[in-house]
Amino acid sequence: MAGEAETAKVDPMYQFTVEPLLGETWNIAGYNIAFTNSALWMLITAVVLFIFMIGGMKRELVPGRWQMMVETFTGFIEDMLDANIGEAGRKYVPYIFSLFMFILFANLLGLMPLGLVGLHPFTFTSHFTITGVLAIMSFLIVLVVGFWKHGLHFFSLFVPAGTPLPMVLVIAPIEFISFLFRPFSLGLRLFVAMMAGHVLLEVLSTFVIDGWNAGAGFGLLVGVPSFVLMVAICALEILVAGIQAYVFALLSSLYINDAENLH
Repeated sequence: MAGEAETAKVDPMYQFTVEPLLGETWNIAGYNIAFTNSALWMLITAVVLFIFMIGGMKRELVPGRWQMMVETFTGFIEDMLDANIGEAGRKYVPYIFSLFMFILFANLLGLMPLGLVGLHPFTFTSHFTITGVLAIMSFLIVLVVGFWKHGLHFFSLFVPAGTPLPMVLVIAPIEFISFLFRPFSLGLRLFVAMMAGHVLLEVLSTFVIDGWNAGAGFGLLVGVPSFVLMVAICALEILVAGIQAYVFALLSSLYINDAENLH
């Protein structure tokens, strides 16, 4: 009916839809390589991260706030690698730092209220295809370093020190399967955390819209509490964005430690 308030027709999962931006016919050898919104936001994240790093690498005698931020993040990653890997961890600083900052910036950019100016951010870390590839990159480094440094002795990683000989046939397969599941669990953790938060925010936004569309009474009863909860969850999501980037980098460094030191 014309006089009835319209409900908000919002699909919480639509925000994760990957859509081509410059046409759908970019095919090479039967594979679609169209430039998508996901690729666009990966590019934007890389550019913003590059600008952030360039602005903070001025090497001023008295560092400004920007330079201090970059040096703080760099020192944070160096300390984490020193604690988890030791002196050998220094050579992994560029990779772990890039991994941490890329995920952090991707998570934060996806939370920006850019919809107010007509630009809808896309959180590509809410897709397992992206987080899975990042996890596989870390896993491949572990394999390459492990076999390059230890050869076939790398397989001793699956037999904990002090394991009784009769238990080796039981423990080794379990440890091997656990090792193979590492990239899956690493990528899944980030993907689930980012997707869950964005879905919850989208659902709450429908409560706000539907509440006010139903009238002032419902707006005050449903819309206002939902909006306050949205603000609180947004603040929590900012914290989650940083924690998930840190956990991904931390676990990657722990896995690399296994390859370096066979622990």
